[in-house]
Amino acid sequence: MRIGIIGIGGVGGYFGGKLAREYENSREHEIIFIARGEHLKAIQKNGLQLITEEGSYIAKPKITTDNPAEAGVFDLVFFCTKSYSLESSAREFSPCINSNTVVIPLLNGVNSAERLRAILPQANVLGGSVYVISHIEKPGIVKQEGGSCKLIFGTDDQESAKKYSYILDVLLKAEIKAVLTDIISEVLWTKYLLMCPIGSLTSATGKTYGGIWDDLVLRKKAREMMLEVVAVARARNVYLTEDAVNKAMEMVGSFGYNSKTSMQLDFEKGRQTEIEALTAYLCKEGRESGVPTPLHDEVYEQLK
Repeated sequence: MRIGIIGIGGVGGYFGGKLAREYENSREHEIIFIARGEHLKAIQKNGLQLITEEGSYIAKPKITTDNPAEAGVFDLVFFCTKSYSLESSAREFSPCINSNTVVIPLLNGVNSAERLRAILPQANVLGGSVYVISHIEKPGIVKQEGGSCKLIFGTDDQESAKKYSYILDVLLKAEIKAVLTDIISEVLWTKYLLMCPIGSLTSATGKTYGGIWDDLVLRKKAREMMLEVVAVARARNVYLTEDAVNKAMEMVGSFGYNSKTSMQLDFEKGRQTEIEALTAYLCKEGRESGVPTPLHDEVYEQLK
């Protein structure tokens, strides 16, 4: 099986690195990295150095390139780009994807799969979600610092989900904490329940996780923003569990006091952010569903 990893950042580097290490000498599977710039050059020269809580190693994929023609056709491909690069990456690498290709986005937000289906109607697109804290340390080096390191993928249908058990086997053999699910929409919205309100609020206020938690007004606002997410999810026929908000708030309190969200870090550094995939998406879905989202609307006006 030819497995492509498009985007070798924190997510693609961690999970792609594990796949490349396991299948470096395999005759059955080929791992292809899609990277760019100095990061691409460093991996081509020395492999990818992956630093994890479990230990460090060098991962050497079969091919590392930025050229679709050199990459060839994928049997399975993980999109690990930033959300704002998804469509352009999908168009660029569409020659590598045919009717037999399984495509799994591992991005923030809840609508990556439907966005990919619009660009790649020929592909078998599943949903995917990851929980990992990792980043590019410098060209050729990806560092993982936390998170459960879980990768969840699948569909919303029990019968169709079963078809993809072979992908689960490939991931598990590479020591990836993978889960195949038939409730992927619930999985995606449960993660979004935390990421959208807290990413938006930390970016708008400049407060860290601890700063939000210690400020009773902001803590209350975070909870109320989560309730807006629950209401929009329900309007889209996704029913989060009754304790989902409580669990998400507990996670806010469990992060290190000085920890910052990825959107906040991008915002502070003047980089392009994922505000459209997170904050703006919820506001738009709320309007279209007739569900008020005044707190997200307010924060979006501040951020945009």
